[in-house]
Amino acid sequence: MTQTVALQIVWLFVLALPIACVAWTSTHEEVFREPREFCKRQCHQSKSLFGRKFFYVFTCEYCLSHYVTIFFLVITRYKLLFEDWRGYLLALFALVWVANQYMSLYNRLRLDIKHEGVEIEATQEQVGGLKASKRRVA
Repeated sequence: MTQTVALQIVWLFVLALPIACVAWTSTHEEVFREPREFCKRQCHQSKSLFGRKFFYVFTCEYCLSHYVTIFFLVITRYKLLFEDWRGYLLALFALVWVANQYMSLYNRLRLDIKHEGVEIEATQEQVGGLKASKRRVA
């Protein structure tokens, strides 16, 4: 069954969301902290090159997104522009790119929110300090 290019593009942006979600959650969120720390130790301490590279994949969202994308391509059979193996190859790199754009946006949003929180906290401390100094003067 062939899909229109417009539908393929919609699927590109939709399918990249769960890919980004899995890759980000696995490499950054607290729920996977212990396995991630184990992988970090192994990628530095493993004696074999294969061991170091294998465990590094689970600490890098960009690297992991390639494997997550392959998994999603297998279960969805999504192809981009071509109906043969070239469609899978294009889909692989396009999905990885879009998923990484989503993760970059999400990271930027988190940084902005954290920055605003720090600014609010600093302002509250200044206001609290002013109130305390006024009480001492009065």
